[in-house]
Amino acid sequence: MKQATNRQVRLKKRPSGIPQAEHFEITETPIPDPGDGQVLIRNIFLSVEPAMRGWVSPVANYAEPVALGTVMRSLAVGKVVASGDPEYQPGDYVTGMFGWQDYTLVDNQTNDDTNNPSIQRKVCGDGLPISTSLGVLGLNGMTAYFGLLDVGQPNAGETVVVSTAAGAVGSCVGQLAKIKGCRTVGITGGPDKVKLCREVFQYDQAIDYQCEGLDEQLATACPNGIDVYFDNTGGAISDTVLNHLNVGARVVICGTASIASWDPIPQGPRVERQLIVKRARMQGFLVFDYKDRYGEAIDTLTQWVNDGLIHYREDILDGIEQAPGAIAGLYRGENLGKRLIQIAAISS
Repeated sequence: MKQATNRQVRLKKRPSGIPQAEHFEITETPIPDPGDGQVLIRNIFLSVEPAMRGWVSPVANYAEPVALGTVMRSLAVGKVVASGDPEYQPGDYVTGMFGWQDYTLVDNQTNDDTNNPSIQRKVCGDGLPISTSLGVLGLNGMTAYFGLLDVGQPNAGETVVVSTAAGAVGSCVGQLAKIKGCRTVGITGGPDKVKLCREVFQYDQAIDYQCEGLDEQLATACPNGIDVYFDNTGGAISDTVLNHLNVGARVVICGTASIASWDPIPQGPRVERQLIVKRARMQGFLVFDYKDRYGEAIDTLTQWVNDGLIHYREDILDGIEQAPGAIAGLYRGENLGKRLIQIAAISS
């Protein structure tokens, strides 16, 4: 039986750094009815992303900030419960930018991927849980796929270093590098995540940045230097990694999780000399630039997961009440695997 109201997590106050639970509020609104061309979706899993910190920042980056008083932008996967669009039928599982809410009304003909609710694709499953459409078979996996393979361009025998190596993106990057015949070194925080990197995500070496002597640990783990660095953190970790680049190295800028605030812009070591001396390339990218190739990535990643070449872990919170504090917990490193919030049964 369908519930009477739609619970929504809205942005109440704009944080200056990492958003905390008090920056959000849970409200209730009537469940909308779809008109012509519209689709009503009952969300089942909500995604929690490091990028959400940037989405609620007062300074726009690649998308306009989430407006105060509006539903928190989020990827989600759910089931179509009513449809005025012949492309989608009740019972279809779909994923897209649905927001932190129980129900989402989508007009897929007029809305875009980042600023308004939109359906990205139907989820067929291929024998895998629908939750994977938000992780290893979603934007996280595609970020790893395009960032490493297109931007990093690894070659067999090279050394690939990944920061936040146990995270949803980093864990996939390391395994993709192994598939390409590379030696992999992961940087993560805490003994549990080091163990996860080594035993599940197949890293050749895993380094705990919380221990002293990161520079010495890198020198030991990468005796022949670093050819590709997949950077999810920025900050002091990346400053140290750059000291070990090989000639012709590629640095892939995917995230800046260690930077508390960009206002004012933090000052740090200058990287120009390392890049010149090593003739290295540093390049940022956004997975949204590869929209036309999403199908390629999802098909390939699905095959590799089913073949046992890529493993994944999910950290699932129970109930929409967990959403307001979920981003802060992510930055505290509480999760082991892709962080999700389950708000309904899959059969709902």
